Amino acid sequence: MIPKENPNVLIVDRLQFLGAIKRVSIFANKTTHQVKLRLAGSELNISAEDLDFSNEANERLTCNYDGNDLEIAFNSRFLMEMLNNIDSSEVKIAMSEPSRAGLLMPNSNENEHEDILMLVMPVMLNR
Repeated sequence: MIPKENPNVLIVDRLQFLGAIKRVSIFANKTTHQVKLRLAGSELNISAEDLDFSNEANERLTCNYDGNDLEIAFNSRFLMEMLNNIDSSEVKIAMSEPSRAGLLMPNSNENEHEDILMLVMPVMLNR
């Protein structure tokens, strides 16, 4: 079921976001491929860590974010696959809370003959 209430909306440059996820995901846990997104104001912090090997990586991007501060984690492989299959220069991710699916879509629809909406399930945050 597609979540209806998604008050937290992130708009970010697709290629910058994809590049940051690619770089950070190298240090993610090899089983979960978890990357954590921390959103506050106009800042998106992307991080990953592999506790087994004491590896971690962080990257910061400027974004357009409207919503409450949020920390949510996704499987980096799924995010990269989705971002690789969207043509727009910016993507929009609409989220409600860390345990609920997010909606990923192009920010502007350059092709009026297609309507893209992807559902991305979060992974539980390592605490």
